[in-house]
Amino acid sequence: MESDEKPPIGLVPVDRIVQSIYVIRGHKVMLDSDLAALYDVETRVLVQAVRRNSERFPEDFMFRLSKVEFDDLRSQVVTSSWGGRRYPPYAFTEQGVAMLSSVLRGGRAVQVNIEIMRAFVQLRQMLAGDEELARQLAALEKKYDEQFKVVFDAIRQLMAPANARTRSIGFGAKGDMTE
Repeated sequence: MESDEKPPIGLVPVDRIVQSIYVIRGHKVMLDSDLAALYDVETRVLVQAVRRNSERFPEDFMFRLSKVEFDDLRSQVVTSSWGGRRYPPYAFTEQGVAMLSSVLRGGRAVQVNIEIMRAFVQLRQMLAGDEELARQLAALEKKYDEQFKVVFDAIRQLMAPANARTRSIGFGAKGDMTE
């Protein structure tokens, strides 16, 4: 590489990868068709490679969506990249995506896999930031609830009927002062 050449930008924009990550069964996953598009292979080629190496993909790395899950997912996504599939897709967890680089050959597969791993890390960092923000908000709510308790108590006293107040304010008969 000559010194005036710029380093290559990622093969796949991170936003495109993040949009392909779904939460299914409590796991962040990517579907076989989305992965195949990113790796620039046909879905059937990706699935064949996985089936030939099935021992590398236990259930916590990859699982097949149920018909109900697939129908639900299709109804949530406006544009379907799945076409007329007869079978529900496979869903790959982060570990399953990492394992794909060992069964798909070629430089593109390795580079795309690196980009996908970076997207998962970025997503995890964003979610961790949200958790921290939620903790800070809860602490603020608790703090301000205690401070505003005095204000709310004062408002409740003012709203109480006049005869319920124990303290009278003003002047009494000549020379008598009441509190």
